Amino acid sequence: MQDPSARHLATQATSSFTEHLQRSRPELLPFGQALPAGTVPPTPHATTIVALSYAGGVLMAGDRRATMGNVIASRHIEKVFPADQFSVLGIAGTAGLAIDITRLFQVELEHYEKIEGTLLSLDGKANRLGAMIRGNLPMAMQGLAVVPLFAGFDTVMGVGRLFSYDVTGGRYEEQEHHSVGSGSVFARGALKKLWRPNLPEEEAIAVAVEALYDAADDDSATGGPDAVRQLWPVVYTVNRAGNRRIPERDLAAIAEEIVESRTVARREA
Repeated sequence: MQDPSARHLATQATSSFTEHLQRSRPELLPFGQALPAGTVPPTPHATTIVALSYAGGVLMAGDRRATMGNVIASRHIEKVFPADQFSVLGIAGTAGLAIDITRLFQVELEHYEKIEGTLLSLDGKANRLGAMIRGNLPMAMQGLAVVPLFAGFDTVMGVGRLFSYDVTGGRYEEQEHHSVGSGSVFARGALKKLWRPNLPEEEAIAVAVEALYDAADDDSATGGPDAVRQLWPVVYTVNRAGNRRIPERDLAAIAEEIVESRTVARREA
């Protein structure tokens, strides 16, 4: 005869770590909590993220600046993270909350893999991230919004795919390229001019860096490549081999080429 406590554990078992927390320790979740009455104090905000498809996969890049009102809160923040072996996540919005949701999402995917013995499908990952953003809606209504960008390699379809979200958790599959954050309008204009189908990986990286450079040129909340401080965007590629962070030395060389080409163009104008 099965032990009653074992039966209880079996009925409570779930492949979702978030659901487990909701049942047992909801106060540990980063979202869905009611804030006290009053005005939300200034908090650091993460800004511009760009993503695009290229031959064999997808790429995501983010600048390094976080702002708090008219003040630069950080020049070193990272906004693009590996979600698991075949996906990456970029954050825009309330920085601290976005990072907590990112960490929860990473644990969510790892927990699923350990319980089920297989990776969650890319659509499943995108749906679970949407549910987390939807859970944050009460805090978004109080000014603490989180708007991610999600990309990954679909191992079943054999292609890279890209997803955007709104503050209600609505999920939208994007084609070609997309950007979010305060500098996204300017970055998107650059992506429209520079992107083309089946870009080689090296060219795709250069397109992403140049799009961030354009965004920083017109948006004070976006930080451009900083040769003095040796600060470069965070860039990840995702393809059939998994995700890979682009080394800073490669990004430094690309940024130098962009600055040099623009300097020459201005001199010749």
